[in-house]
Amino acid sequence: MKNNLLARLVGALCLLQLLLFTATNALAQTPGTDAPEMADALRQSGKIYVVVAAVVIIVAGLLFYLISLDRKVSKLEQEIKK
Repeated sequence: MKNNLLARLVGALCLLQLLLFTATNALAQTPGTDAPEMADALRQSGKIYVVVAAVVIIVAGLLFYLISLDRKVSKLEQEIKK
């Protein structure tokens, strides 16, 4: 059961990482711009940490939801086996 949870968690993290890298590459290759002005402005004003904190909270919430959902499904599977 724990191996199954770990495998699902690793798979979800790999998928998330792939999506983030794809989105980053797509946004970074915008023609005609030398540097991302929004990122520089957020970094200078110190608001980049708010953005990073929001992303971390969202990802942590999704991981918590996936883990709790996996536990519920595992309990249902055990009840079906009995």
